[in-house]
Amino acid sequence: MHAPAKHRSFTQLIEFEIEPQQQSALVSALSRQTERLAQHHSGFLSASIQASEDGRRVLNYLQWQTREAGEAAFQAFESGEQDFWQLIRAHQAKTVTFGSFQVLHSLERSPDHGLHCTLVG
Repeated sequence: MHAPAKHRSFTQLIEFEIEPQQQSALVSALSRQTERLAQHHSGFLSASIQASEDGRRVLNYLQWQTREAGEAAFQAFESGEQDFWQLIRAHQAKTVTFGSFQVLHSLERSPDHGLHCTLVG
C-alpha cells in the first residue's frame, strides 16, 4: 500500500534489549538525544520513548515529515556529541532493532474528546 508522496510521514522505531539496571540511564540518554534531534532538524513531528515494565526493553519512536528528514537526523544521531553506537555500548544493549514505516492511517483524541482519523491514500 503506497500513499501519495505529499501525504506521507515517516516513522523510525528503534527497540533496545538491555539489562534491567540499564533501562533508566538509557531512557535518560535517549531523551536528551531525541530533544537535540528535535531542536536541530527540520521535519520533526513527534517522538516518544517507552520502557517495558520488566526493564528489558526500550522503544524509541520518532516521526518525521519525510523519509529524507528522518534519515538526515539519524545521520546526525550517529555522529553527534554522543554517537548512537557509543550509546548502545554504554548502556550494554544486547539487541537493537530498527524499523522504518510510512504512516498511512492515524487516530488521535482531541481536547474535546472527539476522535480524529487521518487516512492517507
